[in-house]
Amino acid sequence: MASAPSSSEPVPAGSRTDDSGVRAGELHLPAAARELVKIVVVGPFGVGKTTLIDSVSEIRPLHTEEHLTQASTAVDDLDGVRDKKTTTVAIDFGRITLGGETVLYLFGTPGQERFRALWADIAYGALGALVLVDSRRLDASFDVLGLVEESGLTYAVAVNTFPDSHRYPEEQLRESLDLAPDTPLVECDARDRNSSVDALLALVEHLIDLNARAVAGEVRS
Repeated sequence: MASAPSSSEPVPAGSRTDDSGVRAGELHLPAAARELVKIVVVGPFGVGKTTLIDSVSEIRPLHTEEHLTQASTAVDDLDGVRDKKTTTVAIDFGRITLGGETVLYLFGTPGQERFRALWADIAYGALGALVLVDSRRLDASFDVLGLVEESGLTYAVAVNTFPDSHRYPEEQLRESLDLAPDTPLVECDARDRNSSVDALLALVEHLIDLNARAVAGEVRS
């Protein structure tokens, strides 16, 4: 994990804002920040990646969204997401500090096949991936999971719950998604900050555990 101390304390809620509406100082890292970690948030089209980053980011998120048009109907599968009006065309970006010292830089990736060429650049340097899936259309997640596994990224899976989501036993979900026994699998509501943070924590704890095991193995050898 990269380390970089900060020279600025975060500004409390309600502090002075500049003309753009951003709190003065909120773009700066907490002074206690020690670990800077890049995480990619991935998943199929319309699964809630932008919503999750919006819900947790302590800075104003960066979005590259465009309205869906008739021109995309032949290439974007809207099955199960008929109400969706916009789509990410490059990245979403946000930042969240965990425990005062660990700062996650969150990069959301487009979910459509036509943006697959961006994957390598967005994922470069990431330590892990949070894979969002929709239980109403699990098959839409297969290609994304395959891409993450091919990249060698450590990942956790979060099932984003929608009002009409199907609820399946964990064992059935693991079998359907072909997950390894130690891959974290959690439920989350991408609209809810606490729920989304818990999903990210599941990934971070998994990364820490794997790192500890790797270090222990090196020591024993």
